[in-house]
Amino acid sequence: MTDIEQIAAASRRLEGVSVRTPLFGNAALDDAAGGSVLIKPECLQVTGSFKIRGAYNLMSQLGRREAKNGVVAWSSGNHAQGVAAAGSLLGIPTSIVMPEDAPRAKLDNTRRLGGEVITYDRYTGDREAIAHELAARRGAALVPSFDHPQIIAGQGTVGLEIATDAVAMQRVPDQVLIPCGGGGLSSGSAVALKSRLPDVEVFVVEPADFDDTARSFAAGERVRVDGSARSICDALQTAMPGKLTFPIIQALVSGVLTVSDTEVRAAMRFAFRHLKLVVEPGGAVALAAILSGKLDTAGKTTVVVLSGGNVDVELFDEIQTEPN
Repeated sequence: MTDIEQIAAASRRLEGVSVRTPLFGNAALDDAAGGSVLIKPECLQVTGSFKIRGAYNLMSQLGRREAKNGVVAWSSGNHAQGVAAAGSLLGIPTSIVMPEDAPRAKLDNTRRLGGEVITYDRYTGDREAIAHELAARRGAALVPSFDHPQIIAGQGTVGLEIATDAVAMQRVPDQVLIPCGGGGLSSGSAVALKSRLPDVEVFVVEPADFDDTARSFAAGERVRVDGSARSICDALQTAMPGKLTFPIIQALVSGVLTVSDTEVRAAMRFAFRHLKLVVEPGGAVALAAILSGKLDTAGKTTVVVLSGGNVDVELFDEIQTEPN
């Protein structure tokens, strides 16, 4: 299991690379929650999501021989941008397998950051198999999107920053809500949070139709969602929790919450209108859980992680013009 020492080491590697995103409150959100809410806006992070943390932490530790043939990753878009950005900083060529229907902003930004994009059909193709075959053919190193100790440690710096800053603000949280796809962010952050704040409760949040973590949590073993599952939350469309991430979630997380696409869309409108933040669908699930009353927040201090803000303008505009 990834430990707090690995996360602290990742934090040191990321100094000057990632943004230490702030922890702040908002009166409108406090009113909606009936308690005190602190926001961790990773939508303001380098490349618009938390993913640079894990990608850079892993890639910066590759030896010259490992990195000479570049790296290969697979991603719905945010990890792709994190890998491409890390590669640009480290001088490592990057290739990323991405869904052909990924948001155009994510595809374009990955290419702009220097990444080679290889597209596939997310509903019929196997992105990991494609990436493994490509890496073997090129002799390249693999950079998984979540299921790797150094990826988990890098993403865990989000939880470490929350714990450190909340203590400094004298606003220690009762609970922290974290978006969950494969579980890299939620598992790593849970390790950091429970290490620094043993009494805090950590809840992970995922789309209702991609509830693999909720099903797995209930079953006590990893469960895969049906192949027909669909969600607006492109960043969280993971069919099954990771081999490394799920045992951490089992051990440290208090519960798994799910939200509908309708609730996510409402949360994106709230974030833009009241927080003045652009948040993508997958990045808004934890906020959606608070606004839709999926967890008791009355009289409590709750931290909510907004994990990303990479959304196409057309979709964002459509959501903002919908009635509440």
